Amino acid sequence: MNISLRQLRVFKAVASLGSFTRAGALIGLSQPAVSRCVTELEQHLGLKLLDRTTREVVLTDAGRSLAVQLERVLEDLDAVLLESRGQATQRHGRVRVASSPTLSANLLPECIARCRSEHPGLDMLLLDRIQHDALASVLAGEVDFGVVIDTGARDDLHAQTILSEPFCLVCPPSHRLARRRGVKWSDLAGESLVLLDHASGSRGLIDEALHRHGVEASVAQEVGHVTTIFRMLDTGLGISVVPMLALPPAGLQGLVMRPLLPRIDRHIALVRRAHRTLTPTAELAWQLVRRVAAERATQRRSKMTPARSAHAPDVRRDFGRNGTQHG
Repeated sequence: MNISLRQLRVFKAVASLGSFTRAGALIGLSQPAVSRCVTELEQHLGLKLLDRTTREVVLTDAGRSLAVQLERVLEDLDAVLLESRGQATQRHGRVRVASSPTLSANLLPECIARCRSEHPGLDMLLLDRIQHDALASVLAGEVDFGVVIDTGARDDLHAQTILSEPFCLVCPPSHRLARRRGVKWSDLAGESLVLLDHASGSRGLIDEALHRHGVEASVAQEVGHVTTIFRMLDTGLGISVVPMLALPPAGLQGLVMRPLLPRIDRHIALVRRAHRTLTPTAELAWQLVRRVAAERATQRRSKMTPARSAHAPDVRRDFGRNGTQHG
C-alpha cells in the first residue's frame, strides 16, 4: 500500500475545513492538487472517503472514521519528529566511555566532573578497562567511544589524538640515576626494571624504546598497576619507566622522577567505530574530553618551560600534579 504522508495530511485538512480550496490554502497546494491527493488516497484504500457536490464536501462514514483516528496518529507523529529534531541540540542523556587505567585514574575523573558541572543533564559513565578490552568495547558498540593509547591507523576505528606525553624514569632518591637532571635511555642498561605488563597500552612502546637504544635490562617484575610499581620501588626492587600521566597528582612520596632523553612520547586518542556518527550527547562528551586534554597539555607546558632556565627542579612536586595512579 503506497500511501504518502502528504496524502494523509491533505485529507485531514479537507476533513477539518470541509473544502478543497480552503485546505489547499492552508497547506500551500492548488485546489486540483488537493483533489488529486484525496482521489489517490481513496484509490489506495479502496474506499470512498468524501462525497463531493458543487457546494460542499461531506465525509462518508469511512472518511469520518479515518479522520478521527488520523487526528491522533498525525499528532503523535509530529511529536516524534519534533523530539527527533530536538536531539540535535540535546544536552541530556547518558554517554558510556571506555578508558585504559592510567587515563581512567586522573584524566577521566576531571572530564566527568566538568561534564556534571557544565551539562547537568548529561551523565558520563566510565568503563575502566585494559587497552585491549577498552578497544573491544568500542568495536562491539558497548560504549559510545574510548580514550586509549593511540593504536595507529586502523580500518575499523576512527581515532583523534588529543594529548601527547613523555615517558619518564621513577626511582628511589638514593639510586645513582636520581642525581642527574635527565637520564638517557641507554643509562638504563643493566638495571633491574619494574614495568607495566603487556596488557597495558604503554608496555609495547616502552619495549620498543629500550630496544631502539640498545638497552639490555632485567625485567624483575611485570604488574598491572602503577601504584604497585611505586610500592615495589619503595622497597628497593628496582627502577621503572612510566608515562608522565601515571604520576600521582599529589606527587611521588619517597621516589623521584627524571626525564628520559631523548624524549619519547605516547599519544592519547579518542576512538570510535569507523563510519559511525556519534549521537549529539556523545559528541558533546567527546569534545569535552578533547578540551580537558588540551588544557592539561597547556598547563604542563607552562610548568616545564621556566624550569629550563632555573636550577634543577623538584620533580617530585613540579611533575607530579598532572598524572594518574594506574597503569
